[in-house]
Amino acid sequence: GQISGMQIFQDFINRFGQGPPGNKAFDDIILSLVVSLMSIGTLIGALSGAYTADWWGRRKSLTFGVGMFIIGNIIQITAMNSWVHMMMGRFVAGLGVGNLSVGVPMYQSECCPREIRGAVVASYQLLITIGILISNLINYGVRNIEESSASWRIVIGLGIAFSLPLGIGVLFLPESPRWLAGRGRWDAARISMARLRGLKADPHNPLVEDDFQEMYSTIIQQANVGTGTWWECFAGNDKPRVVYRTLLGCAIHFLQQWTGVNYFFYYGANIFQSAGIDDPILIQLVLGAVNVVTTFPGLYIIERVGRRIPLIIGACWQATWLLIFAAVGIARPPDQYASSGILMIVAACMFIASFAMTWGPFAWVVIGETFPLRTRARQASLATASNWLGNFMISFLTPFADSGIGYGFGFVFFGTNAAAAVIVYFFLYETKNLALEQVDIMYSQRELKPWQSSKWSPEGYLDRSTRDPAYWEPRRGSVIDEPVDDEKAYHKES
Repeated sequence: GQISGMQIFQDFINRFGQGPPGNKAFDDIILSLVVSLMSIGTLIGALSGAYTADWWGRRKSLTFGVGMFIIGNIIQITAMNSWVHMMMGRFVAGLGVGNLSVGVPMYQSECCPREIRGAVVASYQLLITIGILISNLINYGVRNIEESSASWRIVIGLGIAFSLPLGIGVLFLPESPRWLAGRGRWDAARISMARLRGLKADPHNPLVEDDFQEMYSTIIQQANVGTGTWWECFAGNDKPRVVYRTLLGCAIHFLQQWTGVNYFFYYGANIFQSAGIDDPILIQLVLGAVNVVTTFPGLYIIERVGRRIPLIIGACWQATWLLIFAAVGIARPPDQYASSGILMIVAACMFIASFAMTWGPFAWVVIGETFPLRTRARQASLATASNWLGNFMISFLTPFADSGIGYGFGFVFFGTNAAAAVIVYFFLYETKNLALEQVDIMYSQRELKPWQSSKWSPEGYLDRSTRDPAYWEPRRGSVIDEPVDDEKAYHKES
């Protein structure tokens, strides 16, 4: 959200652009590096997130990510005339963003009850869209002082203020019960689960007890076969389809970027400026507003409809509008036909509306709930790293594509969206209303096909939303039923 407007501010160009004074502009390669090296940082940060989330716990890992982001922003703010200085600041900030992009969805997935897990994890994308909109608003507000360095320093500096509530506030929240359980801290895991369900004073409530028992049995079973490794993500025994899920998560996240969304959010101002739009930052603001507003229906759709169908429909819808965007841009160039510019803006808005309702939030939900506990942090890191690899490729290649094939780049995104729809249909399983441990069991059913998965229910359930009392009542309290010092466990978990 920041860099799209900053790169057309005059002071930013004068300081970091190339050419003689008074006639500076960014070379394609320099602009690509300044914009895209942050994505290399996020890729590395995403891979490191597997270690920090497992070593320190989910909460402290998030605080570490915020700290790295703040350091990177400080480096950017202090840049004077060197584009390398600015680029390295973005790289360091990217390390923090990458770490957070693994940790936040993982923490949300492990803490939330299955009934609201999809909507809560999808809210991660909602807050991203709000952040992009706020960046666009700030860019719009400071565009009148673009001759001053305050124009871009304010934009970057305010990012620090918005990150602090996450870095500090998360330390006051309960730790992930599944992370605690994975380390044998069962009492603390029970207390954490009770706190997350609003039952701190009643950790043996049947609502907590049933969820705790399901988590316990699966984690004990996984613990008996040891700790997952990076190698297992790609060459495990594949009994629960570990390799399958690694590749699926990487594919979905890589394709989330190659839907083409950051073609507009990274370079939208440049694209619309070259199309003859008088106020490209205003158009960028409109796209940001569409992005926020249309994310809200996605929070409802993900729990009401599920994951598979919206992703398939969304990819087809996006492909259609990108085809229109590219065809109109080539057949009737917007710098020659004003009506073409209007139609292309409409096409961009319709594309972003679909992305915000489906592929934006849903991809994060998928990696939050698809992987088994023993390899979850590593697989989530790999999937998120694939996301940032796709992000880097878009941000690096767009200036060259814009100079070469121009609006024809939209045809490439048409093809990648079509491919995304096919991959989801044939490979992604429906996880709506399933506990994370039940998702693991479902992927282990080799006779079950992805397009039939929405009808599958776990043992002990009449359907995915209704437990069978005859199955659960005899089992309640049969594990970890010794007395627990709840107050001691609470302080240990905190």
